[in-house]
Amino acid sequence: MTIPTLPGVTPTMIATERLTTRVLLSGPDGGVPVLFLHGNSSSATWWEETMLSLPASFRGIAPDQRGFGDADAGQAIDATRGAGDWADDALALLDALGIAQAHLVGNSLGGVVVWRLLADAPGRFLTATLVDPGSPYGFSGTKDEHGTPCYDDFAGSGAGLIGAPVVAAVTTGDRSLENPFGYRGGLRRLVFKPPFIPAREEELLSASLSIHVGERAFPGDKTLSPNWPFVAPGVWGAANALSSKYVGEAVPRLLAARPKPPVLWVRGSHDLSVSDQAAADAATLGALGLVPGWPGPAIYPPQPMLRQTRAVLEQYAAAGGWYRELVIDDAGHAPFIEKPDEFNAAFHAFLTGER
Repeated sequence: MTIPTLPGVTPTMIATERLTTRVLLSGPDGGVPVLFLHGNSSSATWWEETMLSLPASFRGIAPDQRGFGDADAGQAIDATRGAGDWADDALALLDALGIAQAHLVGNSLGGVVVWRLLADAPGRFLTATLVDPGSPYGFSGTKDEHGTPCYDDFAGSGAGLIGAPVVAAVTTGDRSLENPFGYRGGLRRLVFKPPFIPAREEELLSASLSIHVGERAFPGDKTLSPNWPFVAPGVWGAANALSSKYVGEAVPRLLAARPKPPVLWVRGSHDLSVSDQAAADAATLGALGLVPGWPGPAIYPPQPMLRQTRAVLEQYAAAGGWYRELVIDDAGHAPFIEKPDEFNAAFHAFLTGER
């Protein structure tokens, strides 16, 4: 799917030893590199305005990650590696571009990749900016700030809860507002804080619909479980790769890693996608009666995603790192789009060394 880019953003196809994909570039060729990693059901398109707003001495680099956009659809995501495939792809891209160190930025799923990159290759990054990132312990299925699973098989995380109407909306390219399972309504209700509608809604919607569909892609496989909600993670695709079963193993390595780049954690005050009561969390859906049989908060509470992130960053700081948490009021899951002036003021100051 070809999505038009803004003036000043150059799309190019780059082949690395791991993946051929579309990469968006902005700024001077010799500028200080800033690597932008997009979220789930998204693509590099989401970063264009932020890239164009960078200070003049910076070079923006935003790839379509594996499983999305114009990345090679023949390269599947091995979910058992958690964010490992995405992290290795990002490092291979930096290598292909001859970049030894870069600033690192990730939103949502991209934030989960940032956690993994800080664990695997912290010396490659000057700073890390996490924008409404997924929890360091993955999505759904854990019950406390330590990432303790509700069940040993991590039931309720992974691809099993992605409903057929949502899959149909993607496979048919449904752009309507009327479909309650469609992505346009999802963007307006769950990603952005109403009544905000982005100026480039059509391009962002195209990016959201560009997720790869297939047996080993979206929605991904699942396994049956004796534990509520009776499905557990499979082994292929983005939804399974974000499962707490596979992601949380990187946390000890993150805390032990040296050096520790400074971290700016930015989040929207009204983020419904990543919160302590996330809209798509199995427990949130169960408490609303949308997934029958919920065993209650004592057994399966909503995942405390924000508390988990804060607890890990506190440990990161105690182990020699540094972080700042910034809450942008009246914004949802993408404050870099909803409140660009406020986001960019903090982001640019962080990039240029203001702490």
